[in-house]
Amino acid sequence: MAQSLLNATGKRKCSVARIRMKPGKGDIVVNNRPLSEYFGTEILRKIVKQPLVLTDNADKFDTMVNVCGGGISGQAGAIKHALTRALLIHDPELRETLKKAGFITRDSRIKERKKYGRKKARKRFQFSKR
Repeated sequence: MAQSLLNATGKRKCSVARIRMKPGKGDIVVNNRPLSEYFGTEILRKIVKQPLVLTDNADKFDTMVNVCGGGISGQAGAIKHALTRALLIHDPELRETLKKAGFITRDSRIKERKKYGRKKARKRFQFSKR
């Protein structure tokens, strides 16, 4: 089912990424900035591109990404999740490959809430015996 425009949403921690993919030459624009400018480290850029590289679609789609919330690492994970979902819409045959790599499953780990009587979720105040 090849569509001309693919929309998908991905999440990671508190970050939400909305992407639009269309056939093109492989440009990725994140919040109106090029990928290399938005993500300073090479590791984060690789995380974003993992689904495209794994399925040999790195130079077949132009991607517009709108991402908000969380930190830079969570945003990279959210974009990766959204790209995976868009690729599945484009070609359901890729499901097995992406599933083996673990890209389809949303990473549900989020920050634990702060408890009363504690400094953070689990950290306690300093104990003084005397």
